[in-house]
Amino acid sequence: MAQFHSLKIQTITRETDKAVSIAFGIPDNLKDTFAFKAGQYITLKTRINGEEIRRAYSLCSTPQSGLLKVSVKEVEDGTFSKYANRDLKEGDTMEVHPPEGKFIFDDAAFAKADTTTFAAFAAGSGITPVLSIIKTALAQLPNSKFVLVYGNKTPDDTIFRDELLALKEQYKGRFSIEFIYSQSREDGAHFGRIMKSTVNFVVKNKYAEHNFGAYYLCGPEPMIKEVSKVLKENGASDDKIHFELFTPSEDAGSVEAVLDGQTAIKVIVDDEEFEFTMKQEDLILDAALDQDIDAPHSCQGGICSSCIARITEGTAEMAKNQILTDSEVAEGLILTCQAHPTSAKVVVNYDEV
Repeated sequence: MAQFHSLKIQTITRETDKAVSIAFGIPDNLKDTFAFKAGQYITLKTRINGEEIRRAYSLCSTPQSGLLKVSVKEVEDGTFSKYANRDLKEGDTMEVHPPEGKFIFDDAAFAKADTTTFAAFAAGSGITPVLSIIKTALAQLPNSKFVLVYGNKTPDDTIFRDELLALKEQYKGRFSIEFIYSQSREDGAHFGRIMKSTVNFVVKNKYAEHNFGAYYLCGPEPMIKEVSKVLKENGASDDKIHFELFTPSEDAGSVEAVLDGQTAIKVIVDDEEFEFTMKQEDLILDAALDQDIDAPHSCQGGICSSCIARITEGTAEMAKNQILTDSEVAEGLILTCQAHPTSAKVVVNYDEV
């Protein structure tokens, strides 16, 4: 299993009053370790006020750029986001986990197409992986076109606004942007939020002549659910709709099993085995961390894929799952931050993922 590596911050760029981009330098001996696909994320680890903090952030740079760059938006009560926006400096070092994630753009899958058009719907900081996908598609697929629908409160809150406008100029006729502002009326932009009418405007009106090869959605869960629903109503198949959540669902989730017993659990990580007993009402990841096991994790909210493991013996049930496919679950994969053990004995293997 890949470990964290200490990387130096090369540049910090102020994107908005509440967001910065952070670019890390990658030593030559780690170039292969930090190779990535457009859309993936890295996990940053540091200590703030004596407490270890881990956060996952999507890469906004492209695989071809040679840069490892993320954007961090400061949020209210956000421990790491405030630290990144207010205290981090160029030259500082951070512990960085190699890229991972299932929200990816595979340009090779579209390379033989004569023309391919893509669409993305992003809200707020959801633009981060989408920017990497857009730049990769336009650069690697010369016959491709891309339509971006991007929602924010105001132009000043719009991360990468100037970079996106520059891309629109660079790729005239190939890259289109529909800005949407919920708190500002602007010429050439929509007022409101990304909703059913927005999706219909794109696929049934302004861009009706396009045959979209794939859709990329990133932002809060309600937006993703609404956009996915409307795209399917307009004939888009599930395999064309790719999404990543940026905020955990407010629904805590639930399991059908009765969780009133104890489970003897074995956790395998980095070729080490740990055995202990846990309550079934507790989550597997939480129980492992309570045992001081260095189990991989980041968001602990079920929206990244850092904590995926395989159940090789026994059973477990997830309260929420918005990442793993039915076939992956059938193979025994679980999000340990969402999983409760449901049998008397369970073996959880992080190394078999």
